[in-house]
Amino acid sequence: MKVNRPFKLFFYTLFTIFWMVFAPMSTIKATDGENGADTVEIFAFGDSLTAGYGLEAGDGFTDRLEAWLNANMDAPVKVTNGGVSGDTTSGGRSRLEWGLAPFEGGKPDLVILTLGGNDGLRGIDPTITRENILAMVKLLADRDIPVLIGGMMAPPNLGEEYAKIFNPTYQMASEQYNQPLYPFFLEGVAADPALNQADGIHPNAEGVKIIVSKIGPVVKDLILR
Repeated sequence: MKVNRPFKLFFYTLFTIFWMVFAPMSTIKATDGENGADTVEIFAFGDSLTAGYGLEAGDGFTDRLEAWLNANMDAPVKVTNGGVSGDTTSGGRSRLEWGLAPFEGGKPDLVILTLGGNDGLRGIDPTITRENILAMVKLLADRDIPVLIGGMMAPPNLGEEYAKIFNPTYQMASEQYNQPLYPFFLEGVAADPALNQADGIHPNAEGVKIIVSKIGPVVKDLILR
């Protein structure tokens, strides 16, 4: 079939425009996909200790941890801040599923779960705290999402009976669902006025640096497994 010259010119022009517009878009998408696949995705899920309460941008836990990991690993790492100030284990349990939704397949490479501090501060029944922590770890384990359980300690003023139920909760979750435990998230920082803000509860910028220096190597080892 003979194709006249004007039609050939029209077809060539249309093809050229299509290539100029859509080929670069395809390339960008492919590149983004490759970079995304190589990036280690960590979801830090917790309360104000995770959110970075009272700290300048860049000084919070997730920012500091991301910087530490990227300085100490070959693969790029992104730490997503899933902290909500004032959150309890009940609140965390209610929002965990939609918190996971933005990740590809709903599965980050690692979740750092640090909740329970506000339960203790409010004197919430420790059996409720235990039920919620176990439920969240189970949800993650059932979905084959590794979770580093960040332990907390009951406030001393609540007494021994409260602590006997509250404190072992994190170890119990670790053993029951075969997930790693970081025994006390505030290790080396709690109760030190020089490392905490004026409220005596939330770490200051120096306190966060210490937390990251201690938990960073643990997170790195989990990523490299």
